[in-house]
Amino acid sequence: MIQALGVIASCAAAAGGAGLAVAGNALFDFALNPRAKHSIMARINDGEVTGVDAAAMGSDPALADARRWFEQSKRDISIRPHDGGELHGWRIWGPGVIPGDDGRRDGASPDTAHRYLILCHGYSGQPSDLAREARAAHGMGCSVLLPAARGFERNRDRYVGMGWLDARDLLGWIEALVSFDPQARIGLFGVSMGAAEVMMASGAELPDNVRCIVADCGYTSVWDEFVVQMNDLMHLPIHPLLDAAEAVCRVRAGYGFKEASAVKRLARARVPMLFIHGTDDVFVPFRMLDEVFGACASPIKEKAVFEGAGHGACSYADPVRYRNLVLDFLTRYL
Repeated sequence: MIQALGVIASCAAAAGGAGLAVAGNALFDFALNPRAKHSIMARINDGEVTGVDAAAMGSDPALADARRWFEQSKRDISIRPHDGGELHGWRIWGPGVIPGDDGRRDGASPDTAHRYLILCHGYSGQPSDLAREARAAHGMGCSVLLPAARGFERNRDRYVGMGWLDARDLLGWIEALVSFDPQARIGLFGVSMGAAEVMMASGAELPDNVRCIVADCGYTSVWDEFVVQMNDLMHLPIHPLLDAAEAVCRVRAGYGFKEASAVKRLARARVPMLFIHGTDDVFVPFRMLDEVFGACASPIKEKAVFEGAGHGACSYADPVRYRNLVLDFLTRYL
Protein backbone atom coordinates (compact mmCIF):
# COMPACT_ATOMS: atom_id res chain seq x y z
CA MET A 1 0.00 0.00 0.00
CA ILE A 2 2.86 2.40 0.77
CA GLN A 3 4.29 1.72 -2.69
CA ALA A 4 0.86 2.39 -4.16
CA LEU A 5 0.74 5.74 -2.38
CA GLY A 6 4.10 6.57 -3.91
CA VAL A 7 2.75 5.87 -7.39
CA ILE A 8 -0.35 7.95 -6.63
CA ALA A 9 1.87 10.82 -5.44
CA SER A 10 3.89 10.72 -8.67
CA CYS A 11 0.74 10.68 -10.76
CA ALA A 12 -0.72 13.52 -8.72
CA ALA A 13 2.25 15.73 -9.51
CA ALA A 14 1.62 15.17 -13.22
CA ALA A 15 -2.16 15.30 -13.16
CA GLY A 16 -2.63 18.47 -11.11
CA GLY A 17 -5.73 19.14 -9.03
CA ALA A 18 -7.67 16.00 -9.89
CA GLY A 19 -4.67 13.83 -9.17
CA LEU A 20 -4.08 15.54 -5.84
CA ALA A 21 -7.67 14.87 -4.81
CA VAL A 22 -7.17 11.17 -5.51
CA ALA A 23 -3.86 11.14 -3.65
CA GLY A 24 -5.29 13.05 -0.70
CA ASN A 25 -8.20 10.66 -0.36
CA ALA A 26 -5.89 7.66 -0.64
CA LEU A 27 -3.62 8.92 2.14
CA PHE A 28 -6.59 9.84 4.33
CA ASP A 29 -8.09 6.37 3.92
CA PHE A 30 -4.72 4.73 4.52
CA ALA A 31 -4.10 6.54 7.81
CA LEU A 32 -7.47 7.55 9.23
CA ASN A 33 -10.31 5.44 7.84
CA PRO A 34 -10.82 2.12 9.68
CA ARG A 35 -13.49 1.10 7.15
CA ALA A 36 -11.19 1.41 4.12
CA LYS A 37 -10.07 -1.95 2.75
CA HIS A 38 -6.42 -0.95 2.42
CA SER A 39 -5.64 1.01 5.55
CA ILE A 40 -3.44 0.76 8.60
CA MET A 41 -6.56 0.98 10.73
CA ALA A 42 -8.29 -1.96 9.06
CA ARG A 43 -5.19 -4.10 9.52
CA ILE A 44 -4.95 -3.12 13.18
CA ASN A 45 -8.62 -3.84 13.82
CA ASP A 46 -8.34 -7.20 12.04
CA GLY A 47 -5.32 -8.15 14.13
CA GLU A 48 -2.91 -8.18 11.16
CA VAL A 49 -0.82 -5.35 12.58
CA THR A 50 0.10 -4.74 16.19
CA GLY A 51 1.35 -1.59 17.85
CA VAL A 52 4.79 -0.21 17.30
CA ASP A 53 5.57 -1.19 20.89
CA ALA A 54 4.47 -4.80 20.38
CA ALA A 55 7.90 -6.26 21.10
CA ALA A 56 8.16 -4.44 24.42
CA MET A 57 4.60 -5.32 25.36
CA GLY A 58 5.13 -8.97 24.51
CA SER A 59 8.17 -9.16 26.77
CA ASP A 60 6.24 -8.18 29.89
CA PRO A 61 4.32 -11.05 31.56
CA ALA A 62 2.66 -8.54 33.89
CA LEU A 63 0.66 -7.18 30.96
CA ALA A 64 -1.03 -10.53 30.26
CA ASP A 65 -1.98 -10.84 33.92
CA ALA A 66 -3.25 -7.26 34.02
CA ARG A 67 -5.27 -7.83 30.87
CA ARG A 68 -6.98 -10.83 32.49
CA TRP A 69 -7.85 -8.64 35.46
CA PHE A 70 -9.13 -5.94 33.11
CA GLU A 71 -11.32 -8.31 31.09
CA GLN A 72 -12.84 -9.77 34.25
CA SER A 73 -13.42 -6.41 35.94
CA LYS A 74 -14.44 -4.00 33.16
CA ARG A 75 -17.96 -2.72 32.63
CA ASP A 76 -19.37 -0.78 29.70
CA ILE A 77 -19.71 2.98 29.82
CA SER A 78 -20.76 5.28 27.00
CA ILE A 79 -21.34 8.92 26.15
CA ARG A 80 -23.12 10.81 23.38
CA PRO A 81 -20.59 13.10 21.66
CA HIS A 82 -21.31 16.50 20.17
CA ASP A 83 -21.65 15.10 16.65
CA GLY A 84 -24.22 12.45 17.59
CA GLY A 85 -24.26 8.71 18.02
CA GLU A 86 -22.50 6.97 20.87
CA LEU A 87 -18.92 6.39 21.98
CA HIS A 88 -17.95 3.44 24.15
CA GLY A 89 -15.36 2.81 26.81
CA TRP A 90 -14.75 0.70 29.88
CA ARG A 91 -14.84 1.59 33.56
CA ILE A 92 -13.87 -0.15 36.78
CA TRP A 93 -15.05 1.54 39.96
CA GLY A 94 -12.51 1.77 42.74
CA PRO A 95 -12.68 -0.05 46.07
CA GLY A 96 -15.44 1.40 48.18
CA VAL A 97 -17.26 3.10 45.30
CA ILE A 98 -20.90 2.01 45.18
CA PRO A 99 -23.15 3.04 42.28
CA GLY A 100 -26.68 3.96 43.28
CA ASP A 101 -29.93 2.94 41.63
CA ASP A 102 -30.04 6.30 39.84
CA GLY A 103 -26.70 5.64 38.12
CA ARG A 104 -24.83 8.05 40.36
CA ARG A 105 -22.42 7.34 43.15
CA ASP A 106 -24.22 6.20 46.30
CA GLY A 107 -23.76 8.58 49.21
CA ALA A 108 -23.08 5.58 51.43
CA SER A 109 -19.93 4.66 49.49
CA PRO A 110 -17.13 4.10 52.02
CA ASP A 111 -14.51 5.56 49.66
CA THR A 112 -13.58 9.09 50.73
CA ALA A 113 -10.82 9.87 48.21
CA HIS A 114 -13.07 10.36 45.14
CA ARG A 115 -10.13 9.65 42.82
CA TYR A 116 -10.69 8.83 39.15
CA LEU A 117 -8.17 8.28 36.35
CA ILE A 118 -9.03 8.41 32.64
CA LEU A 119 -6.51 6.44 30.56
CA CYS A 120 -6.21 7.12 26.82
CA HIS A 121 -4.53 4.63 24.47
CA GLY A 122 -2.40 5.20 21.39
CA TYR A 123 -2.90 5.09 17.62
CA SER A 124 -2.11 1.42 17.24
CA GLY A 125 -3.80 0.34 20.44
CA GLN A 126 -6.89 -0.38 22.43
CA PRO A 127 -7.98 0.27 26.03
CA SER A 128 -6.61 -3.03 27.33
CA ASP A 129 -3.08 -1.92 26.33
CA LEU A 130 -3.20 0.24 29.45
CA ALA A 131 -4.37 -2.57 31.73
CA ARG A 132 -1.17 -2.48 33.81
CA GLU A 133 -1.49 1.24 34.42
CA ALA A 134 -5.20 0.90 35.14
CA ARG A 135 -4.58 -1.89 37.62
CA ALA A 136 -1.85 0.09 39.39
CA ALA A 137 -4.12 3.13 39.70
CA HIS A 138 -6.97 0.93 40.90
CA GLY A 139 -4.60 -0.50 43.49
CA MET A 140 -4.04 2.97 44.92
CA GLY A 141 -7.79 3.42 45.26
CA CYS A 142 -8.70 5.06 41.95
CA SER A 143 -11.69 4.31 39.80
CA VAL A 144 -10.50 3.96 36.20
CA LEU A 145 -12.13 4.82 32.89
CA LEU A 146 -10.59 3.70 29.60
CA PRO A 147 -12.32 5.17 26.52
CA ALA A 148 -11.76 3.67 23.09
CA ALA A 149 -10.61 6.42 20.74
CA ARG A 150 -12.47 7.19 17.54
CA GLY A 151 -11.75 4.53 14.92
CA PHE A 152 -10.84 1.87 17.48
CA GLU A 153 -12.46 -1.13 19.13
CA ARG A 154 -16.21 -0.49 19.44
CA ASN A 155 -15.86 3.02 18.00
CA ARG A 156 -14.45 1.97 14.63
CA ASP A 157 -17.45 3.47 12.83
CA ARG A 158 -15.68 6.85 13.18
CA TYR A 159 -12.71 8.37 11.43
CA VAL A 160 -9.58 8.51 13.56
CA GLY A 161 -9.29 11.84 15.37
CA MET A 162 -5.54 11.64 16.12
CA GLY A 163 -6.22 12.98 19.61
CA TRP A 164 -7.84 16.21 18.37
CA LEU A 165 -11.42 15.01 18.08
CA ASP A 166 -10.81 12.72 21.03
CA ALA A 167 -9.80 15.70 23.20
CA ARG A 168 -13.29 17.11 22.73
CA ASP A 169 -14.76 13.69 23.49
CA LEU A 170 -12.60 13.61 26.61
CA LEU A 171 -14.60 16.54 27.96
CA GLY A 172 -17.68 14.32 27.63
CA TRP A 173 -16.01 11.51 29.55
CA ILE A 174 -15.02 13.99 32.26
CA GLU A 175 -18.60 15.26 32.39
CA ALA A 176 -19.84 11.68 32.79
CA LEU A 177 -17.60 11.15 35.82
CA VAL A 178 -18.61 14.47 37.39
CA SER A 179 -22.26 13.55 36.84
CA PHE A 180 -21.61 10.24 38.60
CA ASP A 181 -19.66 11.89 41.43
CA PRO A 182 -19.71 15.71 41.74
CA GLN A 183 -16.78 15.46 44.18
CA ALA A 184 -14.65 13.53 41.69
CA ARG A 185 -10.93 14.33 41.58
CA ILE A 186 -9.93 13.41 38.03
CA GLY A 187 -6.54 12.70 36.49
CA LEU A 188 -5.84 12.26 32.77
CA PHE A 189 -3.25 9.81 31.48
CA GLY A 190 -2.32 9.15 27.86
CA VAL A 191 0.29 7.34 25.78
CA SER A 192 1.26 8.32 22.21
CA MET A 193 -1.93 9.51 20.48
CA GLY A 194 -3.55 9.34 23.91
CA ALA A 195 -0.83 11.65 25.22
CA ALA A 196 -1.56 14.08 22.39
CA GLU A 197 -5.23 13.81 23.36
CA VAL A 198 -4.70 14.76 27.00
CA MET A 199 -2.31 17.56 26.02
CA MET A 200 -4.84 18.90 23.52
CA ALA A 201 -7.46 18.80 26.28
CA SER A 202 -5.17 20.58 28.75
CA GLY A 203 -5.96 24.01 27.34
CA ALA A 204 -9.71 23.47 27.12
CA GLU A 205 -12.21 24.75 29.69
CA LEU A 206 -11.69 21.93 32.16
CA PRO A 207 -13.79 21.73 35.32
CA ASP A 208 -12.04 22.12 38.66
CA ASN A 209 -12.49 18.36 39.12
CA VAL A 210 -9.53 17.77 36.76
CA ARG A 211 -6.44 17.87 38.98
CA CYS A 212 -3.49 16.62 36.90
CA ILE A 213 -2.34 15.20 33.56
CA VAL A 214 0.31 12.64 32.56
CA ALA A 215 1.45 12.61 28.90
CA ASP A 216 3.75 9.80 27.73
CA CYS A 217 5.43 10.29 24.31
CA GLY A 218 2.87 12.62 22.78
CA TYR A 219 3.45 14.54 19.54
CA THR A 220 3.47 18.30 19.04
CA SER A 221 0.77 18.33 16.36
CA VAL A 222 -0.89 15.97 13.92
CA TRP A 223 0.85 17.75 11.04
CA ASP A 224 4.26 17.33 12.64
CA GLU A 225 3.64 13.65 13.34
CA PHE A 226 2.54 12.93 9.77
CA VAL A 227 5.62 14.74 8.47
CA VAL A 228 7.77 12.37 10.52
CA GLN A 229 5.88 9.31 9.26
CA MET A 230 5.94 10.38 5.61
CA ASN A 231 9.64 11.25 5.71
CA ASP A 232 10.92 8.29 7.69
CA LEU A 233 8.43 5.48 7.09
CA MET A 234 6.74 6.12 3.76
CA HIS A 235 9.41 8.23 2.04
CA LEU A 236 6.70 10.29 0.38
CA PRO A 237 6.74 14.01 -0.52
CA ILE A 238 5.21 16.26 2.14
CA HIS A 239 4.12 18.86 -0.41
CA PRO A 240 1.69 18.65 -2.01
CA LEU A 241 0.57 15.20 -0.77
CA LEU A 242 0.11 15.97 2.93
CA ASP A 243 -1.56 19.27 2.06
CA ALA A 244 -4.04 17.35 -0.09
CA ALA A 245 -4.69 14.82 2.67
CA GLU A 246 -5.29 17.64 5.15
CA ALA A 247 -7.83 19.23 2.82
CA VAL A 248 -9.62 15.89 2.52
CA CYS A 249 -9.55 15.44 6.29
CA ARG A 250 -11.19 18.84 6.80
CA VAL A 251 -14.07 17.79 4.55
CA ARG A 252 -14.48 14.18 5.67
CA ALA A 253 -13.49 14.28 9.35
CA GLY A 254 -13.88 17.94 10.23
CA TYR A 255 -10.37 18.90 11.31
CA GLY A 256 -7.06 20.03 9.90
CA PHE A 257 -3.66 18.60 10.75
CA LYS A 258 -2.06 21.94 11.62
CA GLU A 259 -4.87 23.14 13.87
CA ALA A 260 -4.70 19.83 15.77
CA SER A 261 -1.83 21.13 17.87
CA ALA A 262 -0.88 20.05 21.37
CA VAL A 263 1.62 22.91 21.53
CA LYS A 264 -1.07 25.55 21.04
CA ARG A 265 -3.37 23.99 23.62
CA LEU A 266 -0.57 23.58 26.17
CA ALA A 267 -0.13 27.36 26.12
CA ARG A 268 -3.37 27.49 28.13
CA ALA A 269 -2.67 24.55 30.45
CA ARG A 270 -3.25 25.21 34.15
CA VAL A 271 -3.18 21.88 36.00
CA PRO A 272 -0.01 20.03 37.08
CA MET A 273 1.47 18.04 34.20
CA LEU A 274 4.02 15.24 33.91
CA PHE A 275 5.71 14.63 30.55
CA ILE A 276 7.47 11.31 29.80
CA HIS A 277 9.51 10.27 26.75
CA GLY A 278 12.06 7.67 25.66
CA THR A 279 15.32 8.73 24.04
CA ASP A 280 15.12 6.06 21.31
CA ASP A 281 11.61 6.92 20.14
CA VAL A 282 11.63 7.06 16.33
CA PHE A 283 7.86 7.31 15.81
CA VAL A 284 7.37 10.41 17.96
CA PRO A 285 10.89 11.88 18.04
CA PHE A 286 12.44 12.51 21.43
CA ARG A 287 13.00 16.17 20.51
CA MET A 288 9.25 16.73 20.77
CA LEU A 289 9.49 16.31 24.56
CA ASP A 290 11.24 19.65 24.97
CA GLU A 291 8.81 21.31 22.56
CA VAL A 292 5.68 20.28 24.45
CA PHE A 293 7.29 20.83 27.85
CA GLY A 294 8.41 24.31 26.85
CA ALA A 295 4.97 25.15 25.49
CA CYS A 296 3.20 24.10 28.69
CA ALA A 297 2.00 27.12 30.68
CA SER A 298 1.12 25.18 33.82
CA PRO A 299 2.90 26.56 36.90
CA ILE A 300 3.59 22.95 37.91
CA LYS A 301 5.19 20.78 35.25
CA GLU A 302 7.68 17.94 35.40
CA LYS A 303 9.41 15.76 32.81
CA ALA A 304 11.08 12.38 32.93
CA VAL A 305 13.44 10.84 30.37
CA PHE A 306 13.89 7.09 29.89
CA GLU A 307 17.23 6.31 28.28
CA GLY A 308 17.07 3.74 25.49
CA ALA A 309 13.28 3.45 25.50
CA GLY A 310 11.44 3.30 22.18
CA HIS A 311 7.98 4.57 21.36
CA GLY A 312 5.42 3.86 24.06
CA ALA A 313 7.97 1.63 25.78
CA CYS A 314 9.10 3.68 28.79
CA SER A 315 6.94 1.60 31.11
CA TYR A 316 8.59 -1.56 29.76
CA ALA A 317 12.16 -0.23 29.74
CA ASP A 318 12.07 0.39 33.50
CA PRO A 319 8.73 -0.78 34.95
CA VAL A 320 9.57 -0.06 38.59
CA ARG A 321 10.77 3.48 37.96
CA TYR A 322 7.83 4.19 35.66
CA ARG A 323 5.25 2.92 38.12
CA ASN A 324 6.77 4.81 41.04
CA LEU A 325 7.09 7.97 38.96
CA VAL A 326 3.46 8.02 37.84
CA LEU A 327 1.94 6.88 41.14
CA ASP A 328 3.99 9.45 43.07
CA PHE A 329 2.75 12.20 40.74
CA LEU A 330 -0.85 11.03 41.12
CA THR A 331 -0.49 10.79 44.90
CA ARG A 332 0.72 14.38 45.08
CA TYR A 333 -1.79 16.01 42.77
CA LEU A 334 -4.85 13.81 42.31
